Amino acid sequence: MSEINGKVVIITGASSGLGKATAHRLAESGAKLVLAARREDRLIELRDAIKEQGGDAIYQVTDVTDRDQVEALATAAKEAFGRIDVLINNAGLMPLSPLDELKVDEWDKMIDVNIRGVLYGIAAVLPTMREQHVGHIINLSSIAGHKVFPASAVYSATKFAVKAISEGLRQEGDGEIRSTNISPGAVATELTSKISDPDTAKGVDEMYEMAIDADAIARAIAYAIEQPADVDVNEIIIRPTKQPL
Repeated sequence: MSEINGKVVIITGASSGLGKATAHRLAESGAKLVLAARREDRLIELRDAIKEQGGDAIYQVTDVTDRDQVEALATAAKEAFGRIDVLINNAGLMPLSPLDELKVDEWDKMIDVNIRGVLYGIAAVLPTMREQHVGHIINLSSIAGHKVFPASAVYSATKFAVKAISEGLRQEGDGEIRSTNISPGAVATELTSKISDPDTAKGVDEMYEMAIDADAIARAIAYAIEQPADVDVNEIIIRPTKQPL
């Protein structure tokens, strides 16, 4: 039987892309899912699809930049299932642009979602995981959290921060909290649709012609979760075989 079976898993950004693919894959392995995103119609559709396939899922409309909403998400998970085993901090934005374009509003949104959202998620679940003396937090970073690319300065800064937070959490885990940092390369999701700079969008679209399916990342997440409690998979970098950088 899979180590995933029966675990209570919160997934932010669950309405599409990596979050949706991960929800389906974990549901197949018997996880009890708490689906979080801003788009309620998509959450309802995903929850219903999982239940129709015999899975167990609830949803909570959540904006990860609002700490009260993230706390309410953790509370909903505990009320429904009695515990929280895994948090997947998946919600993220990638509106790439050169610094000279001065898209400060986009910089602010990336900082709010990609950094504050991750920290709010950790703050919401960590007390429960400490009470349980066990837990697993999985943060979605990026290849851009290991290397800076043209037009990625601010996005890379947020994803380097996620990598640092993941490592800090690992060091402070005290043998109770597992920490995994997942760094995808080009993956076919909605992430590129928010790029407002035309030249950057064109270059990214050309690179993403090699993009792999979101389920590739879902499989990596499942691999990290299904390890025995004394095994902590700290870092996974996964990208298309054809991706040079």
